[in-house]
Amino acid sequence: MALLTTVAFYPVAMAHAQTAGPAQAGEISYSIPATSLSHALAAYGERSNLQVLYTADLAKGRNSPGVSGNFAREDALRRLLAGTGLSYRFTNATTVTLIEQASSASTSPAPDGSIVLDPITISSRVESAWGPVDGYVANRSATGTKTDTPLIETPQSISVITSDQMKAQAVDSLNSVLRYTPGASGDLYGTDNRGLGVMLRGMSSANGVFYRDGLQLKESNFVLFTGLDPYGAERYEILRGPASVLYGQAAPGGLINYVSKRPTEEKVNEISFSAGSFDRYEGKFDLSGPLNADKTLLYRLVGLVRDGNTQIDFVKDDRIFIAPSITWKPDENTSLTVLANYQRDRSGWAMQYLPADGTVRPSSVGFGKIPASRFVSEPSFDSYNNTQASIGYEFEHRFNETWKIRQNARYVWFKHDEEGVFGFGLEPDGETYNRYADVGGTSLNGVTVDTQALAEFDTGKLDHKFLMGVDYTRYNYRDYASSANVGQLNIYHPVYGNPVTDITPYQDANTHLQQVGLYAQDQITLDKWHLTLGGRYDWANASIDNPYNVDHPSLKRDDKAFSGRAGLVYLADNGLAPYVSYSESFQPTSNVDTNGNLLPPETGKQYEIGIKYQPTGWNSFITLSAFDLTRQNVARYGGVGRPDDVLATGEIRSRGIELEGVASLGSGLDLRLAYTYLDTEITSPTEVDAETGTSNQGNTPFGVPTHSASLWADYKVQNGVLEGLGLGAGVRYVGATFGNDANTFKVPAVTLFDAAISYNWKDLQFQLNASNLFDKKYVASCFNESYGCFYGEGRKLTGSMKYHW
Repeated sequence: MALLTTVAFYPVAMAHAQTAGPAQAGEISYSIPATSLSHALAAYGERSNLQVLYTADLAKGRNSPGVSGNFAREDALRRLLAGTGLSYRFTNATTVTLIEQASSASTSPAPDGSIVLDPITISSRVESAWGPVDGYVANRSATGTKTDTPLIETPQSISVITSDQMKAQAVDSLNSVLRYTPGASGDLYGTDNRGLGVMLRGMSSANGVFYRDGLQLKESNFVLFTGLDPYGAERYEILRGPASVLYGQAAPGGLINYVSKRPTEEKVNEISFSAGSFDRYEGKFDLSGPLNADKTLLYRLVGLVRDGNTQIDFVKDDRIFIAPSITWKPDENTSLTVLANYQRDRSGWAMQYLPADGTVRPSSVGFGKIPASRFVSEPSFDSYNNTQASIGYEFEHRFNETWKIRQNARYVWFKHDEEGVFGFGLEPDGETYNRYADVGGTSLNGVTVDTQALAEFDTGKLDHKFLMGVDYTRYNYRDYASSANVGQLNIYHPVYGNPVTDITPYQDANTHLQQVGLYAQDQITLDKWHLTLGGRYDWANASIDNPYNVDHPSLKRDDKAFSGRAGLVYLADNGLAPYVSYSESFQPTSNVDTNGNLLPPETGKQYEIGIKYQPTGWNSFITLSAFDLTRQNVARYGGVGRPDDVLATGEIRSRGIELEGVASLGSGLDLRLAYTYLDTEITSPTEVDAETGTSNQGNTPFGVPTHSASLWADYKVQNGVLEGLGLGAGVRYVGATFGNDANTFKVPAVTLFDAAISYNWKDLQFQLNASNLFDKKYVASCFNESYGCFYGEGRKLTGSMKYHW
C-alpha cells in the first residue's frame, strides 16, 4: 500500500547513524542500476521489504550509483546513497528514513561527543503497485505479475494512466482514459456507452477485458461491467497481450485493470463541481484519512452525482456513484481492506447505428451529411439503465521475511434494462430508414476469490519471488429480450412518435458459469537478469437454459486448458532494459452463434520483444515493443439481422509496433506520447462475409487503423507572477480503417486536438478542458455499409472548480 507518512525525529547521534539499525539475517541479491535516487530507493524498498521515507525535495536532483550483488540491507543502502550527501536511520524493523548530512542541519554536541540533530519532520510517498503516483510516471505495477514489481522488470508491455493525468485531461469515461495510450482504444463504436468498443492490439473484444483490483468483472451476453466511474480509480493499468497464466479466462488482446482508490494515512479532502457541454452538471467528493490516533483504522469515501445529456438528441447521461472503503492494520504484518461501490446509471443509447451513405460519404441522392446528433430511435422508447453494487476485501499477512499470504474476494450484483429502436438500411430514396425495436435486460450476481501465497528466497546466486495461487469464480445471470415492429424514419427530417408494436420474446436464458484455476509464477533474478516463468491450469464449465433456443434449449460445456508464459529482461547500468516474452490465453465463452450453438473457447498466443528505458536522473519511462499475436475461435459482435449478433471468425493475426513515452519533469512539464503500427489480418475465417458472399481471408478486420499516434503536454508555471497557471494541449491521429471485414470501403483518417487551462490559487483550482477542440465531425468506425457506422464525439467543454482542505 502506498504510504504517505509524517515522521518526527528525536535527537540521534550522527556518529552512529551509519551503524544504527537492526541486525540483518542473511544477505539479499540486488540488481539496481545507476538511476535517479527516487527510482533506486523504490527498487531498494521493494527488494528489501522496507518502507523508505524521505521528502520529495530531498531526492530531487540526486542520482544513485546503484548496487549490484549480495549484501545485507544496510550495506546495500550505504552503497545506494554513496555520493548523495544523505544518511539514514531505522525507525523500526521495517522503516528507514533518509536524512541530510550534519552540515545541512542544526546540530549540538551530545555528551559522548557525537553530533545530535534537532527534531525534523519528513513527509514522503513511497510508490506501490496499488497506490497513487505523483505525476504521470508510474514505476511499479501488479497487473503484469500479481506482485509489486517495477515496470522495467516486467517482460510485457504495460501502460499506467495515473490519477494526475486523468485530472489534467478531465477524464470521465473509458473512451477518454485510453485516448493517449498505444495499442488501445475505447471508441470503436464512437459514442457507445456499453464498452463494446474496446480494442487492444488490433483485437476488438470487450469480453474478458475488464478487471477491478485484479479480479475480473465478468460480463453477461447482453451487458458489460465497463462503466465504473474513473473518479473512483487511483489508476488504470493496460496490460497488452495474453495474460491467462495469472487471470485464467482473459482476452488475447490484453486486459484493463481499474485500480480503486484506497484509504490513506494522510488526510485527503476534496470537493469539486463542474459544468459543460450537453447541459452536463456534476459534483464530486473524495475524503480519506485515519479514524484513530495510531492510524490502525483508515477510511476513504469517494462519490459523484451527475445530471446531463449527450451529443445524441434525447439521450441522457445521469449517474450516482459512491465507493466507501476501510482499512484495518493491527500490526505492521497484517492488513485488511474492505472495498464497496454502488453505481446507478440512467441513460439511453448513446451510439446510433447509421448508414455509410450520409456519414462516411455524402448522400448519394443529394441530401448531404447526416447530423452527428441524429437520433434514429423513439424518445419514448429509449433507455439504457444499469444499477450495480459490489463488496469485497483484500487481506494480507506476512509470516516472516520469506512468506506472505493474500486473499482478494468480491461479490457483485448487477441489474440492467434497455429498450431502443435501431436502423438496418436505407430505402432507394436515400432518406427513408428502416428500423426495428428491441427490449430486454439482465440480472446478474457472482463471486470471485483469489488466494495467493508469496515466498521470497534465494537458492545460491538465484533470487526468487515465487507466487502460487488458486482462484474461483461463479456467476449466475439471466438475459431476456424481445423484438418489436416500428415504423420507418426520415433520417434527414425525422418525425418521431411511431408506436412500437407486436413485442415478441426471443430469449430468456439462464446462464451458470464456474471456473477454478491453479497457477504458479517464479520471478528469478541473477545479477542483472530477470526471468519470469509461469503456468496455469483452468477448469471451466457453463450451462445455459433458454426455451427460445428451440434446437438447443439446454446447452452445457466443460473446458480445461493449460496456459503458460515466459519472459526475460536484462537491466543495463544505463537504464536500458531489453526483454523478450511468450504468453498464452484461454477464454471460454457463454455466447451462442446465430444458429444457437455454444461457441468454443477462444485461444491466443503472443511473441513479444521490446526495450524499456528509464533515463538516469529523469523522471521518465519509455517502452518500445514489437509483437506477433494470434487469436483463434474469435467471437465478434456486429452482423446481419440484429447488430448485436455474434459472429465466429476462425483466426485473426495481429503484428505491430508500439512506442510509449511518459515524463514528469521538475520544470513543471508532463508529457505522454504514443505511436502504434498494426498489421492485422483475418487468416482463417469460418464463414463467408454476409454482404459479399465471399471469404474474408487475407483481409483486415473492420475498425483497425494501420497507424495511430498521440501527444499530450501539460505545463504548470512554477514561480513568478503566473505561478499556479497550467496549460495543456494534445493531438490525436487515427489512421484510415476498413468499414467492413470484406474491405469494400474505408473510413477516413482523422486528427483531433484537445486543450486545457487551469489555475491554482491557495486551496482552489479552476480548470477548463476541451476535447475535439475544433469540433471535427468524423466517423469513428463502420462494420457494415447499410447500418453499421458510428460518429465520434464532437467538441466537449468542461469547466470545473475544485477545493482542497
